[in-house]
Amino acid sequence: MARPKSEERRSAIMAAATRVIASQGLGAPTAVIAREAGVSNGSLFTYFETKAVLLNALYLELKVDLSSAALKGLPVDRDIRSQMQQLWRNWLRWTMAAPEKRKAMAQLLVSDDITPQTRQAGMEATAGMAAFIERSRQHGSLRDAPLVFVGTLLNSIADATVDLMIADPAHAEQHGLMGFEAAWRLLG
Repeated sequence: MARPKSEERRSAIMAAATRVIASQGLGAPTAVIAREAGVSNGSLFTYFETKAVLLNALYLELKVDLSSAALKGLPVDRDIRSQMQQLWRNWLRWTMAAPEKRKAMAQLLVSDDITPQTRQAGMEATAGMAAFIERSRQHGSLRDAPLVFVGTLLNSIADATVDLMIADPAHAEQHGLMGFEAAWRLLG
């Protein structure tokens, strides 16, 4: 009889995969991920049938984590600009607090191993963020542009902002505000 799967062990594998992919890239062997997680390679494959399955699960977990963090504590009684500004702050805070997640996500976003179904599930997981972006751009010049294009532009602004915040931590808050102003002008 097979042993029941442990959520703690699965979480350790996901955390290890994040760290290893961030440092070694998508080509890192599963044996390295397993060793980092403190499990055998065979145990890793008990939780994830293939490396591609692991990568898809990690992609989706990171999307859900980012979206949950970005939407936390939004001022529902405020105007859309204030809500978007808080979403932006949350987004940057998540990214700054989790540099390994950011690096792993960047690689997973361009991976051929991520299936169209997983990409769709990722879009559904970030639908709350997309709804704020959609509301923010409804009167702007990009109102008719594909949402995925607008999201990619915003992600680029967020990445540039975070890079500047990391390079100049003494002025991180000002850089975050400047990044938001650029994003808001793009939307509005």
